[in-house]
Formats: sequence, C-alpha cells, structure tokens
Amino acid sequence: MAERSTAAVDVADNSGDDPLTAKADTAATDGVAEERKKADPSAETTKDEAADRKSDGEPSSSTATELHSGHKLAKRYRLEECVTRLDGFSSWRAVDEKLRRAVGVHILPADHPRARSVLAAARSAALLGDPRFVQVLDAVEENDLVYVVHEWLPDSTELTALLAAGPMEPHDAYQLVSQVSQAMAAAHREGLSHLRLTPSAVLRSSTGQYRIRGLAVNAALRGISAERPQRTDTEAIGALLYAALTQRWPYESDAYGLSGLPKGTGLLAPDQVRAGVHRGLSEIAMRALANDGATASRQEPPCTTPDELAKAVAAMPRIRPPEPEFPLPSPPEYQRTTYQQGTYGRPQAHPAVTQPVVVPPPPLQSRTGKALKWAVSALLIAALGLGSWQIADRLLQGNTPETPAPTQQTPDGDEKPEPAKPLTIAAAQEYAPDGPLQNANNVGATYDKDPSTYWRTKSFFEGPVLAPFRQGVGIVYDLGSEQRLASVSIDLRYGGNHTAATMYAADSLSPGGSPDSMKKLATATTSGSSLPMTLKSPEKVRYVLIWFTALPHSGADQYSNAGYKQAVTNVSFKGAPA
Repeated sequence: MAERSTAAVDVADNSGDDPLTAKADTAATDGVAEERKKADPSAETTKDEAADRKSDGEPSSSTATELHSGHKLAKRYRLEECVTRLDGFSSWRAVDEKLRRAVGVHILPADHPRARSVLAAARSAALLGDPRFVQVLDAVEENDLVYVVHEWLPDSTELTALLAAGPMEPHDAYQLVSQVSQAMAAAHREGLSHLRLTPSAVLRSSTGQYRIRGLAVNAALRGISAERPQRTDTEAIGALLYAALTQRWPYESDAYGLSGLPKGTGLLAPDQVRAGVHRGLSEIAMRALANDGATASRQEPPCTTPDELAKAVAAMPRIRPPEPEFPLPSPPEYQRTTYQQGTYGRPQAHPAVTQPVVVPPPPLQSRTGKALKWAVSALLIAALGLGSWQIADRLLQGNTPETPAPTQQTPDGDEKPEPAKPLTIAAAQEYAPDGPLQNANNVGATYDKDPSTYWRTKSFFEGPVLAPFRQGVGIVYDLGSEQRLASVSIDLRYGGNHTAATMYAADSLSPGGSPDSMKKLATATTSGSSLPMTLKSPEKVRYVLIWFTALPHSGADQYSNAGYKQAVTNVSFKGAPA
C-alpha cells in the first residue's frame, strides 16, 4: 500500500498538539462567511505563547489585534467582521465603500516574517486573472500593515458544507474533479501553486461552477512550502474527489467535519469504502492519491501533476447528469359506477330506495324559454329593418368617385391601424463611452439575418446590473435616413436572471457623451431570449442606440468564460406609416 503525503491536507506533526492550520479551517478565511463556532481556547494565542514567540524573534501581532469593526483601510475598505485570527494574521469580511461591494481582507503586521512572501504571492495570483479562481483585488503595505483584498462571493457554497450533506452524485463529483484539475493545471503553467487545497478552499456557485480561493496566498500566510508543489496539489485534488465519493477523509485523522479511515487499514479505494461508487471516479481518486510512483489503482499509472489528472478525467466516458424526477400523478378518487353489478356467488342486496327524478321541460317551453324566443324574434325584426333602411339609403344617394372608401373598423368602433413596415439598417457601430469595446468586429452580425452569428459582450464577474463598474454596453444603428420608428425586436443568445436594455435617439453613428444626454425612447427587461421594445408613439429618428445595463449569468462556452454576459443574434426595427 502506498505511503501518503500529509502536505496536501494540512496534517502536520506539532508534538501531539492540533495543527494550527487545522484550527484555521474552523472559519471561512477567504470569502464566504460561516457561522462562527464556539470559541476554541487552544486556537487563541495566550499571553505566555505570545511572550515565547517574541523571545524567539517572531514579531508580536499586537498591531493586528488592535483592529476592530468599523476600522477603515486606505479610507476605502471598512472592516465588518473578523472571521479568523491566527498565527499573527487576521481575516475579515469588509466593504469596499468606493465600489459598494463586499470584499475579503487578510491583514498582518508589516514586520511579520511572512509579510513579504504574502505580498509577492498575492501580486502573482492577481496577474493570473483566471475567473476559475477567487480574484485578488489589491495587495498593499501601508501604515505598518500588509493587507490583501480579494473577492467575496456570498452566493457560493463551500465544499465543506456540500460534503456535510452527504456524498455527491457521480455527475457532481465528475464536475468537481474536472473543473478543479483544469484550473490548477492552468495555474501551474504560470508557475503558481496552492498547497492548501482543502474543502474550505473550493466554492460552488449557484450555476454549478467551482471556484478556488487562496491561490498561493493561503500557503504564504501560513508559511507552507513543498518540494514538489504539483504533486502536492494533485494529491489534494484526489483527496477532495475521495471525500466527494465517500464522505470520508482519505487519511486516518478526522478533518473538515469528515471522519477519517479506520486506523491500520491503509488507503482503501472509494468503491471499497462505500457501495455504489462510480468505478471510473474511484480509480481516478486513487491515481491522484499516489505517492512515490506507487498506486492503489488496479491498472493505470499514478497522476503526479494537475495536468495529468485533467487529461485522465477528460479521457473518461462522460458522466451525464441524472434524469430529473417528476412526481407521478395521484390516482383519481374511486368513483362508484351506475351499472347494476351481478349477484352470482354474492348475497342479494336489499333494494335501494329510488329517488324521484325531476324531468326537465322540453327546450324553450319554460317561461324563460318563451321570453327568450320573443326577444330573439324582436332582435331579428329590428336587424332586418335596419339593414333594409341602409340599403335603400345607399341606392338613393349612390357612391360618387369623390367619396373616400370606408375605413376598416374594429368591433369596438376604433380605426384599425395600418401594419408597421420593416426598416433597413444601413450601418452599425459599437458604443462604449466608459470602457473598452466588447466585440466591435462582429457588430454586423446583429442584422445579417443569420441566427448562428452574433455580437457578444465580455464576461463580467459582478451582475446582473453592470453599474457601478460600467454604465453599460451597446450598439448604435443607422437607419439610413430619418424614419418614424415604432418598435424594435432584439433576439438574444443567453437567457436567465434578467437582461435590461434602453433605446435612445442618438445624434450620429459615433455619439459623444453618455446616454443620459440622449432622448430615451423605450426600455424593457426580459429573462428569455427575446427582448421587444415598443415606443409609446412613433418618433422621427435616424440613429438609434440599444444600451444594455443588466446582463444574465451564463456558463462557459467555447468563446467566453462563465459570468454575466449577453449576445445579440438579430435586431429588427419597424416603422409607423407616414
């Protein structure tokens, strides 16, 4: 049986004491706040321990302990709640008052022995810019403090909470190991490692996308290093998959709310720990948990890097999601039939008392029927008289050539409007007053009548409303000449959440200034793939701006990452008759 490294799972030998890194996992340290558990006296640094550290040359964390809720960093980040205070640093939930959003902040004294390595790790992680990782937003040394600001994802769920609910379905476990291994392979290609890839470091969004927090930073905060970082991260991914399949931690010690394996049994395959585990995923977990070239897998060689693990997962037959379960309709209530059942072999039933049956009168023979007949007769006589009078009047007056044709009327007596006519789009150009262009080369695809081509926005991390990061994104259309615009129909690629757009009258194909300076024509919101907008009354315009201010969330595809985004496949304008 293969020996197992403990570096990937934060299990360390502290002379019989609980490891500090294990205590850190009792709180969310990188983005999503958990309910604070009861205070653990062993997790707090006592005065004697602080004195010992100071005598050994390690700086005291008194600066960090003076911070409190309401304190501001850089006159911008207001601290709200301390979620971790450990080993000379603290982690907080804070508010970025400039951008009005929640963020997470790690803080440690500038003279802390790991302050420089934390800054370097945070700045390297920020340069990666991969949306599969929780992004580092700022890394600053200021006023004898070093702090790292990162995203805060309140709508995501820690893998720790998911595992507490029970083992994952095969499809969910497949998505976990596939997405996490691909993300870590991309990070290692850029020279970045995690080294603390635990269940609390993996988040799942409401759309099923997994994101990893604390890349390089978590290990730097705790002074963790590894001789073979790729092997360490690969083994950690294998431990996550093992836990997802069995709800057990693949080591003898309990960790992250999961029970470890029985002592003395060694590394058991997941399908030997729990019945019904997917055979292919069980082998993938064992190949990732390999050490020093040994493996408990039956045939395949071990995976020693995230890239090898990602390729092994991709080579598996695709695991499809389970079919949705629809509740069966409840059987109809038992109804007695009206026919007489036979009495063969049964005692003769007593004759039932028959109820008198009231026979309805023949149609139209009751008082109401007679009154109805007289009313219908009177109406027919009146209609015949009115029709005869109109025919006689027309014969007497006659129609002259100068008499205009009668106007078609609706049953309510209103004139039926003439149908709107389609308007031709002469040109179009992307409009971006407060940021870079989105996809300027494909603007023409929005009016080429081809539903397979489209103009798309970039993927935004925050949404669905783009403000305050951007006012919006949009396209200006040239109708060739001034037209009486009545409505516009916009076909969209992505549905979900909501898409909000406003139509403005622009002064040129390249208008200056913001949309606030233009005349608003119409606005609409949708959660589907079509967005119609109709003007209250036709307007004479030539240049029309379609301005998107909110975008739905959609998963990754072959052209863009997951995020808040939208694509326009076709735009058609209609004008009112002159």
